[in-house]
Amino acid sequence: MGAVVAGVSLGLLTGHVLAKEVRLAVDGGETTVRSLGATVRDVLAAVKVRVGPGDVVSPPPAAPVADGSSIVVRHARPLRLTVDGRRSVHTVTAINVGEALQQLKLNDRLATLSASRMRQIPISGFALDVRTRRRVTVVRGGVRLDAVTTRRTVRAVLAQQKITLARGDRVRPPMDAFPEDSEVIRIIPAAPAVPPHTVAVSPAVAALNWPALARCETLANPKAFDPAGPYFGMYQLSLAMWQAAGGMRTPLDWAADEQTYRAQLLYQRVAGRWRAQWPVCGALLFTR
Repeated sequence: MGAVVAGVSLGLLTGHVLAKEVRLAVDGGETTVRSLGATVRDVLAAVKVRVGPGDVVSPPPAAPVADGSSIVVRHARPLRLTVDGRRSVHTVTAINVGEALQQLKLNDRLATLSASRMRQIPISGFALDVRTRRRVTVVRGGVRLDAVTTRRTVRAVLAQQKITLARGDRVRPPMDAFPEDSEVIRIIPAAPAVPPHTVAVSPAVAALNWPALARCETLANPKAFDPAGPYFGMYQLSLAMWQAAGGMRTPLDWAADEQTYRAQLLYQRVAGRWRAQWPVCGALLFTR
């Protein structure tokens, strides 16, 4: 009987000596266990820690375990991510929002988050909304406004800055476009209404070769400008002559049709004495 007791005691002692002390960290929680397992897989099975696809185990499950070893397990979990309105689903092993952003390489972007970076991500998953902070510039006429925004559309940026549009104003990029970082938003004023054409152009004047004159003067460029005169527009009219023909503002403010109409009225007003206005190219009016 004494021999039997001694044998049992020796067996227990031997088992105790063979058991290894292992530090186990599972999803951030740490504990110390004693195990007879030869591999990481054996130790995890003994303490009923399940490992599935996407989970991270370090060292790998087949690695041998020695006394004093450490095993780290991170279970995979879904992260339903919305970045500036764009939705996606990712599998992460991060245990909090900050780590998840690092894993997805989003941690270096300034952003407003729907949850704290320390917020724990449960195994069942988590939904996170990220709005990146971007610098944009709004240009209206000669005025520039620099702003920092998290808004998702150009329309929302303008509303954030309390910018109202006048009737007919155009915006580039379009109002529903996403404002990227360093985006320049341009507000283009509506073109002024064309002045009324109250004076008729005679058929004889309208039949002259106005396209040839415009090509000779400026290659028919409505935005041409000669500062030496100064002369404006495709027909190189001075402001005095433009106004004499009923033109408003400057020729550069109007399209080619309006410039041609005013040039024709000027021709009528000077009773055909075109040489003073177009000494070099005027003769082309009479070509075919």
